Amino acid sequence: MDAFPAKSSRASLSLPGLLAALWGIAGVALLLAHALWRLWPLAVAPLQSGELTVGQALLYAAWVLFTAYAEGYRGFQLRFAPSCAARALNLAQSPTLLASLLAPAYCMGLFAAPRRRLVTSWLLIIGITGLVMLVKLLEQPWRGIVDGGVVVGLSWGLIAMVTSALATFRSALAPSR
Repeated sequence: MDAFPAKSSRASLSLPGLLAALWGIAGVALLLAHALWRLWPLAVAPLQSGELTVGQALLYAAWVLFTAYAEGYRGFQLRFAPSCAARALNLAQSPTLLASLLAPAYCMGLFAAPRRRLVTSWLLIIGITGLVMLVKLLEQPWRGIVDGGVVVGLSWGLIAMVTSALATFRSALAPSR
C-alpha cells in the first residue's frame, strides 16, 4: 500500500477533492465493470453449450478457485483495493488539477507515485495487455475457461475496491474521538 501522510482532519477534505476521488474510484470501477461486461458471455459460453468434457469442467472449476484466490483475494482485496482507496483519499485531501482530471489513472498508481508503485503498476498494465492478446487467440472452450476465472477475479476485485474505498472514506470522515 502507498504511504501518504495521514490527514485525519475532516476539514482537509474539499468538495473538489471529494469529486476527484469519486471520479477516480468510479473510473476504475467502470474499467473493471466494462471488462466484466465484455468477458461474461465468453466465460459462460462453454457452460451454456454443454461442450465441456469432465476434465475440462474440473479444470474450469479449479481455475475459477485459483483466480478467486490469486487475483481476487491476494491481488485485488489485499493489494490493489487498499492502495487505490488510499490514493483516492490522498486526492480528496490534496487535489491537483492533473491528478483530478486523470483521477482513475492516479488511483491506479500510474503517475505521481513512488518509483516502486509506478514500476509495478505499469508492468501489470503491460503484462495484462499481453495476456489479453494471447487469450484472444484461444478457441472455446479454453478461452471460456480462462475468462471464467478472470470474471470471478474481476468481480471480486470490483467488490473489494468499492468496499475498501467506502471503508477508507467512512474512516476519514468519522468524527475524531
